[in-house]
Amino acid sequence: MAVRAIRGATRVLVDGEVVDDREQVLAASRELVQQVMERNWLDAEDLISVMFTATGDLTAVAPALAARQLGLHDVALICAQEMWVENSMTGVVRLLAHVEITRPRAEVRNVYLRGTEVLRDDVPPVPGA
Repeated sequence: MAVRAIRGATRVLVDGEVVDDREQVLAASRELVQQVMERNWLDAEDLISVMFTATGDLTAVAPALAARQLGLHDVALICAQEMWVENSMTGVVRLLAHVEITRPRAEVRNVYLRGTEVLRDDVPPVPGA
């Protein structure tokens, strides 16, 4: 087994606009967690910890609650505010998950949803996604 890190990001948008709404933040965060788990063939037991960050314009709820809603009760979770960078993308929830898996690092799939793909334009898209 090896410890691997998986990154992901999503935006909280309704009709193309950032919204700081509890249910919208949770829905986007749940989708992100689910996609990270599906694209990396993970079970809850594979997760060690997940750190979530949100841009300063998202304050309605801590994104980690979404992971709890998905049943990740035994995983260490923490939330933080993303550092502000001039002209940076708004309405963004990011995650960094530490997992224990047997697959090599080259098979780890980072997940960027809802327009955040541009945050990592150096990373090729996931085949079939």
